[in-house]
Amino acid sequence: MTKAVFIHNPSSNYDDDPARHYHFPKLYYDRAKSTVGDWIVYYESGKNRGLKSYKAIAKVQRIRPDESREGHYYADIVPNSFLPMERNVPFKLNDTLFETRLSIPDGRVNGGHAIAAVRILPDADFARIIEYGLPDEQQDLPRVDDYLTKNHQYEVGETQSPFEFGEAIKRPQVFEEILMHRKVRDRAFRSVVLRAYNKTCAFTGFNFINGGGRAEVQAAHIKPVEHDGPDSVNNGLALSGTAHWMFDRGLLSLADDGEILVSRHINNVDEVNRVIVSDRQARLPPELKYRPHPDYLNWHRENCFKR
Repeated sequence: MTKAVFIHNPSSNYDDDPARHYHFPKLYYDRAKSTVGDWIVYYESGKNRGLKSYKAIAKVQRIRPDESREGHYYADIVPNSFLPMERNVPFKLNDTLFETRLSIPDGRVNGGHAIAAVRILPDADFARIIEYGLPDEQQDLPRVDDYLTKNHQYEVGETQSPFEFGEAIKRPQVFEEILMHRKVRDRAFRSVVLRAYNKTCAFTGFNFINGGGRAEVQAAHIKPVEHDGPDSVNNGLALSGTAHWMFDRGLLSLADDGEILVSRHINNVDEVNRVIVSDRQARLPPELKYRPHPDYLNWHRENCFKR
């Protein structure tokens, strides 16, 4: 097993769905195959005004051929392993590359290696990317669980043993627990959803910041984690507390075109209409790549929404 960087651009012609699978040509088969059972980092190369940064991580479950396109394969992602970065990790920081294998002796970037869609990633480089991309705390996020100590250490499991990302190589088992821990994942999920929605409730249009500078809006999974819903921004909605409660209980839902759907089971529709936006069009992110995926919206309508 080995870690790797997978280049993913939202505008790509490849059939990528980062939380579920990555699509690639035969050229990268051997490298991709070596990642089975290990972690990969998704990198956006900056094409079409992208941010040129490391965006998320995931764990590879298996490699399978693309039955509809000769010479192409899919890397299937372990369910619930996709994890977005709380903050984008730049290609280089203070003139230092996060991927040390891309640096040549004179300090320049090895252009030939940098354009490869699948690149092997040393454990130490992976740890540095994670350490930067999952900072201790985002001050403007709602505080749901204080799982970070004042010494900037994560607490995992019943024993709450402290762990620093810099120790990742020495303690890989604990590192694995960190990346799959629900509290860590919830914080990263909240961060990317609130950033995409500008801390504004999609259903009410409210944008409240409390006295401590924290956004009161919450991040809601459209397809719940317990049903293998990923922690990806397009499986999320920024919702106020009341809207979140109603959405989770199927009293509100969302059509593919952004129309807010109100259940007939609500006993006082007039009160709901006073709270949600008057045109019943959800306030969604301007960038299409951050908007809810139709598959997750359909799941919610079919399995949660009380028609």
